[in-house]
Amino acid sequence: MGKKALVTGSCGLIGSEVCLHMARNGFTIFGVDNNERAVFFGPEGDTRWSLQRLRAEIKGYNHHDIDIRNREGVLRLVGEIKPDAIVHTAAQPSHDRAAAIPFDDFDTNAAGTLNFLEAARRSCPEAPFVHMSTNKVYGDLPNTIALKELDTRWDYADPAYEHGIPETFSIDQSKHSIFGASKVAADVMVQEYGRYFNMPTCCLRGGCLTGPNHSGVELHGFLSYLVRCNIQDREYKVFGYKGKQVRDNIHSEDVANFIVAFCRAPRSGEVYNIGGGKENSCSILEAFQMVENLTGKPQKYAYVEQNRIGDHICYYSDLRKMKAHYPGWGITRSLQDVFREIVDSWHVRLGQKAPEPAGVNA
Repeated sequence: MGKKALVTGSCGLIGSEVCLHMARNGFTIFGVDNNERAVFFGPEGDTRWSLQRLRAEIKGYNHHDIDIRNREGVLRLVGEIKPDAIVHTAAQPSHDRAAAIPFDDFDTNAAGTLNFLEAARRSCPEAPFVHMSTNKVYGDLPNTIALKELDTRWDYADPAYEHGIPETFSIDQSKHSIFGASKVAADVMVQEYGRYFNMPTCCLRGGCLTGPNHSGVELHGFLSYLVRCNIQDREYKVFGYKGKQVRDNIHSEDVANFIVAFCRAPRSGEVYNIGGGKENSCSILEAFQMVENLTGKPQKYAYVEQNRIGDHICYYSDLRKMKAHYPGWGITRSLQDVFREIVDSWHVRLGQKAPEPAGVNA
């Protein structure tokens, strides 16, 4: 059969991209996804279309409709498969939704991660274990960095952060959101299994992970949802900071490329900030302009003076550690590429003909 990869959240944005990439790299794919995103976010978060795509595009794709909170089920599954690599992308992913469902959030994000870590330790301790963490583990501490206000965005005024937020930045004594706290628990456990048990684990603290296969909804999926609002003439809500809050955006394919690189040359208990870096960063106002240039349609939006609790004013990832450890890896999709692919994808999914772009604003 060759090497086997077990991917949780296999129908999600990153999970599905990882499945396709690892299949191309010779792995037999075992996906775990019970479409809980539809429960968390309603019909617009449904990922069954992604499952159909995986079955159509990956020969011998093995799907398991299992809840990652089911400890005995997870232990049994990993014991039966004994994968050569585990990529854990399944999560309750919404910063905002978590406060309304704290038990579901923690049981999914923290306990669900522990279930797979312990299953791996018992059945395949040599298998690389990649965990999709989040930049929300830093809480609102990035907001204490001195900032400068520019015409369309905030940026760091402190030259120490010229390249973005490094992995050495503190995750302690800050407000995270309930989601951020549950992801901290998972993040630290993944590190601990690497260090304490000497397992090949890593945490990828993601910025805005995006791409054309995202089922973007208001509470999760920034660029995908923003583009969908533009195409469907929906009103997009901007929460505070004058719409100048900044995020770095990385294409799901570039994330998958890094995961494959790590699985080929794993390290123990590592942490990486994975995002688009400064070059692929944009504010909400800048994102409006970019999508308008591609669709020719003005963005409808409403401004809400109250920012989201614990939200970052400016965040982009310092990619230097990743590039030093894996010099063959780098960003291959520019921000303009990312926008164009998302716009084209939504036009296809919504059955609309894409207009000729009005111009290019890189």
